[in-house]
Amino acid sequence: MQSGAPQRCGQCGAAPELQPLHAPRATHRRARESTRVKAESGASVLRKIGRVFKEKAQVDFDRIFKGTTKMREKLGVVDELLTYWTLEGTEDTLEALEESLIMADFGPKVSLQVCDDIREKILAGKIQSGDDILVELKSAIVDTLIQKGGSTELKLGDDKPSVLLIVGVNGGGKTTTIGKLSHRFSQEGAKVMLGCGDTFRAAAFEQLKKWCDRSGAQMGPFEEGSRPSKILYKTVEQAMKAGDIDIVICDTSGRLHTNYGLMEELKKCRRVLGNKMPNAPNEVLLVLDGTTGLNMLNQAREFHEFVGLTGLVLTKLDGTARGGAVVSVVNEIGVPVKFVGVGETLQDLQAFDPVTFVDALFPAKEMAGITVP
Repeated sequence: MQSGAPQRCGQCGAAPELQPLHAPRATHRRARESTRVKAESGASVLRKIGRVFKEKAQVDFDRIFKGTTKMREKLGVVDELLTYWTLEGTEDTLEALEESLIMADFGPKVSLQVCDDIREKILAGKIQSGDDILVELKSAIVDTLIQKGGSTELKLGDDKPSVLLIVGVNGGGKTTTIGKLSHRFSQEGAKVMLGCGDTFRAAAFEQLKKWCDRSGAQMGPFEEGSRPSKILYKTVEQAMKAGDIDIVICDTSGRLHTNYGLMEELKKCRRVLGNKMPNAPNEVLLVLDGTTGLNMLNQAREFHEFVGLTGLVLTKLDGTARGGAVVSVVNEIGVPVKFVGVGETLQDLQAFDPVTFVDALFPAKEMAGITVP
């Protein structure tokens, strides 16, 4: 365009032929107000979703309770141990308790730490019964999840679109988790776009497209043979141009955490998202298969080192007695659990609440002095 050519108004966008007719101050004020209202509306949707998920996590106890049946059965011996506890038999009881926690895959470090805390309170005279021990046991596990992991609330930010990067090894349930997340976001009134960064697996695009159709989301652009980072970059670009997309969920190829080349490529995906949009991705969520037990710890270490995790999603909790391993993951890498999968339906991906989770494992006893941030 030539330098002397008429330009649209820089503040309100009025065409050249209309500029002599419009009242600049009033028009510009209305344009600015409209932009502000739209921005605030988008931000309020994102803030509401994070808040609502956290609130629902505390009331969906029945689903969590049903989904943790196998873990609870594994820990059933704890009640028997504590029923017959005596002060003289403290060491034997704590040794058996530690073994029970290890058998449920809480891990040696967490199990020892929890039992040491209980021992200190017994020696200080703060515990007088087996019921008191159970209360302290639950409180110690919740305290680990809260103090080491931090807030479980989903951080979506204020700028649209919010971007979620979903990572994990093959077979952990990434794509299903993305579909369930998309459904939950849509139920809360958000407009969602899915990005297919899984370019290695046959029919990955088609599978993700089916989740789009089920959840009412939109599908981002896809080019056969393109690099994952390029596809995800274009997806966020398209969402930004559309203007009405609240959340972009980016799928990635399942990869072994021991494959350096593939992990470097994943790091590039994270980097290009940040290049396209400041603060993106807002969340980097690692999907962990609950049936793998403490094997998930090595996965979490490597993924956290390469891409900087912000949260965990624990899947297949309903099919395992080994889900306690996630407490060791939180304890070691300092990242909170954000969601747990407790079944196969769309509603069975639950926002995670530490107190609700531990109450489901050890029901009927209150916890002392625990405040969830």
